[in-house]
Amino acid sequence: MTRKNIWLSTGALMALLAWSGATLAADKVYVANEGADTVSVLDAASFKTLASLRMGKMPHNVQVSPDGHFAWVTNNGEPGQMPDASVHKGMVQGAHEAMAQPGAVWVIDTSTNTVVAQVPVGMHPAHVVVSPDGRLAYVTNGGDNTVSVIDTSARSLVATIPVGQFPHGLRISPDGKEVYVANLKGGTVSVIDTASQKEVAQVPAGKGPAQTGFTPDGRWAFVSLSQENAVAVIDPATRKVIRKIAVGAVPIQLYATLDSRTLLVANQGTRQKPGNTVSLIDLKSFRVAKTVVTAAGAHGVVVDREGRLAYVTNTYANSVSVIDMKDRRVTKTVPVGKAPNGISITP
Repeated sequence: MTRKNIWLSTGALMALLAWSGATLAADKVYVANEGADTVSVLDAASFKTLASLRMGKMPHNVQVSPDGHFAWVTNNGEPGQMPDASVHKGMVQGAHEAMAQPGAVWVIDTSTNTVVAQVPVGMHPAHVVVSPDGRLAYVTNGGDNTVSVIDTSARSLVATIPVGQFPHGLRISPDGKEVYVANLKGGTVSVIDTASQKEVAQVPAGKGPAQTGFTPDGRWAFVSLSQENAVAVIDPATRKVIRKIAVGAVPIQLYATLDSRTLLVANQGTRQKPGNTVSLIDLKSFRVAKTVVTAAGAHGVVVDREGRLAYVTNTYANSVSVIDMKDRRVTKTVPVGKAPNGISITP
């Protein structure tokens, strides 16, 4: 090897190491603490709390943009505007009864962990997702049965889409062409066409649809059925439920691994009878392959980009459980704010 080639190889290796180090150092987990009016920021490697950010009244859900530069958080306006009440208090009986006023989405700059924008949306916003190209954010408004569409650059509302009754969780298909919305009280999943920004179908799903999801390969879609203790599997090609899989009590959020082989389902239970498990569903057999014990009120779930770790919010235990996906067990429990709910990680 010539001296020039040695220099180039060394330089390339150093650049790669520097890039890897920067990437690892930047990895953060964002947790919406609904009962504390805060968002916790955790270091994804050390699990240490980096910051606790004041985030309006009852921040419910958080989503980091695909480029990792911003975190979008739904809340119900400024603190003091409404009485304290848990958004998931009585999920089975019909959640969110206490929320009936316009809310907002707050935008966090992840490089500085400061709020850089506040965008008004509809009545009682629940979940937010950002399109794969980062151009648009979609927000479910449980109080007025709509989805708000936000231009992420202008940080302004560009469309309001009527959907089913009490829309809650939502996810975008891997190709960015459709948004699946879980209508908690409607028993359906609304399908939004992102080209026309209109609802084009409602898929009958079951009782208490709480959150939707997709496999990264786009083959399957899912919706948790909080009042059936099950997950419905939807064929996106036919927009029909093809089967249901029994899981734990009151399943809420779900998340498929990057290889599209496993679906994680957080089983919250109720405050009277908390659930404390995550069901790991094998997507070849469509059976629960493993049940991992976390802590009381397992609710939100996300998996890192390497597929090594999953992070689960425990609403009633005020903590986040870290699951080693290889060993399929909890390796760390991290205290956060009161009633942690939504959770997201930098890509």
